[in-house]
Amino acid sequence: MVSRLLCISNGHGEDAIAVRILTALRSHQPTLDIAALSLVGEGTAFQKHDIPLVAATKTLPSGGFIYMDSRQLARDVAGGLMQLTWTQLKSLKQWAKGDGAVLAVGDIVPAAFAWWSGLPYAIVGTAKSAYYLRNEQGRLADLPWYAGWANSIYLPWERWLMNRDRCRAVVVRDQLTQLELQQLGISPVLAANPMMDGLGATAQGAQLQPHIHHALTIVLLPGSRAPEAYANWQVILSAVESVLRQYAPRQVYCLGAIAPALDLVPFRQALEEAGWQAEGDHVRNHFTYQNGGLILTQMAYSDCLQVAQVAIAMAGTATEQFVGLGKPAFTLPGKGPQFTPTFAKLQTRLLGESVVLVETADQVGAAMESVLADVDRLNSIQHNGIRRLGEPGAAEAIAAFLAQHL
Repeated sequence: MVSRLLCISNGHGEDAIAVRILTALRSHQPTLDIAALSLVGEGTAFQKHDIPLVAATKTLPSGGFIYMDSRQLARDVAGGLMQLTWTQLKSLKQWAKGDGAVLAVGDIVPAAFAWWSGLPYAIVGTAKSAYYLRNEQGRLADLPWYAGWANSIYLPWERWLMNRDRCRAVVVRDQLTQLELQQLGISPVLAANPMMDGLGATAQGAQLQPHIHHALTIVLLPGSRAPEAYANWQVILSAVESVLRQYAPRQVYCLGAIAPALDLVPFRQALEEAGWQAEGDHVRNHFTYQNGGLILTQMAYSDCLQVAQVAIAMAGTATEQFVGLGKPAFTLPGKGPQFTPTFAKLQTRLLGESVVLVETADQVGAAMESVLADVDRLNSIQHNGIRRLGEPGAAEAIAAFLAQHL
């Protein structure tokens, strides 16, 4: 293993995955000198773990979702994307003057940065999966004719970066993608997904337990970026109302898992405008409405995923993590910039039968009752989620893999 490592990532979720891997690497080699280059956002995940950044950071208007909408790219260019990229490339070259290696976490952009460094590198592909094009039975039926023209979810120029002599290791999300790349001559490839690490119970989870006995328990996942998450919350509350009608008089309890960086005030206001009543003072964040109860929490995310039976979600990583626990999620298309109709459709391909894409909020209740009443379907969903997202312990497996090959 090298003595210096630079981790390049390009997104909030990618930063979090990178930190899990780097933390495991430190346990393998405590003297490893680690730095980071965060291409999108402020890189706060690295800073919280005392990993220094080698270049200034800046949050651009798209939040990193320029591939979803060409207008977002135009806004980012106007917001300084070109200048930021040039600064990052210069900082990378400066760091690369010493010995070391580069770990690219994300898509082709950090991978291209890693190649441009001139140093040995490894690629952890978080964005792509063969499941976007096929499943274990073959090609998906609803794809456009041109999809999969490269015989892989990874395009020729991406595979070119993986096939360079300086690329010492490739990590992909799942075994189906691993097999695809191995058949195309890329080696060594590991299938491991750190997204499912760190989702155990916490001390904060105790506050949820008294409320969920005998109730249908639903986790609500509006996403982590403002202001999109606030707009998504309005849609999710309409979906919850349809569930309450469908299941009445049975008690339904909702767990609003809100990202710590978001302001709770808009979430509370939306609840009150929809007729939910606050229990006690606002500090408790408990609400009731008809046959429903709801708690807002920014401290018990993994507990919410663990105790909920089902999710109503308009999120990326959070939806995948919930599905990876073997449970069904119901999603609704939003206005973006992340959770657009296109993103929602792609997510259903990635996650298969574990995600049910519902066109309108008032249809969620009936769709949910249909799925939850089907024992065979729930069993299939459980196996599907675990197969597609993998088991916990991936960060440690990746760290060992990198220590061996990089």
